[in-house]
Amino acid sequence: MKKFGLIGYPLKHSFSKQYFNEKFEREGLKDYHYELLPLPNISDLPDLLKQQPELCGLNVTIPHKIGVMFYLDKISPEAKEIDAVNCIKIVKSNPVESFFSGEMCMKKVQLEGYNTDVYGFEESLKPLLKRQHTKALVLGNGGAARAVFYVLKKLGIDYEVVSRRANAKQFSYEQLNKEIIEGHSLIINTTPLGTFPKVDEKPEIPYEFVGERHLLYDLVYNPEETAFLKEGKERGATIKNGLEMLHLQAEKNWEIWNA
Repeated sequence: MKKFGLIGYPLKHSFSKQYFNEKFEREGLKDYHYELLPLPNISDLPDLLKQQPELCGLNVTIPHKIGVMFYLDKISPEAKEIDAVNCIKIVKSNPVESFFSGEMCMKKVQLEGYNTDVYGFEESLKPLLKRQHTKALVLGNGGAARAVFYVLKKLGIDYEVVSRRANAKQFSYEQLNKEIIEGHSLIINTTPLGTFPKVDEKPEIPYEFVGERHLLYDLVYNPEETAFLKEGKERGATIKNGLEMLHLQAEKNWEIWNA
């Protein structure tokens, strides 16, 4: 059996488990399986790998996207710059015979870390970009925002960060006004606000200044249309949720695991 899984804690629900197990069934991969692997402490990762030698790849979610990097043998340039890993390829060498004892030694395991959030976000955003989308507001400054920052830099889109507290590098929500909103035609929500079941929550921005030239992108995918996106839609803005990003990210994981 070839096994894949998601590590993090707690793991209440998982897009990845349903996505990959349905994929395996659809493609007739009978010996493939994807599991949730709750891991309260990232220091338990070596023991997990010993206990489940059939693991070939892992996804990583909060709170381990940064801490897991300590256990990796190789890290992609993107993941290094973002300082976060969400995909691990488990590379196993064949057992070798010991020169001294003549016995077969254990397989050596090498862990390679990648960040596929970058690919998913970039490929889902690019088709929506128009000439006016040269400046962005990124709502939130947590772990989910790191891939967004990386992609915006790569695409040459200037951005400002909005968080609960203002400092020299970011706005607070209270500081947002007509000039700021109208001057940033791309607004990206990286916070969990509006995620089911708290579907009425939304970032507190002055939506009355959002218009047809705006593109509102929400990393949240459940519900399909968040309160944040509804506000934009009502004012003629283009809207996009994070579901396609997840699909693209998942397929990139699969490509990495099978390379």
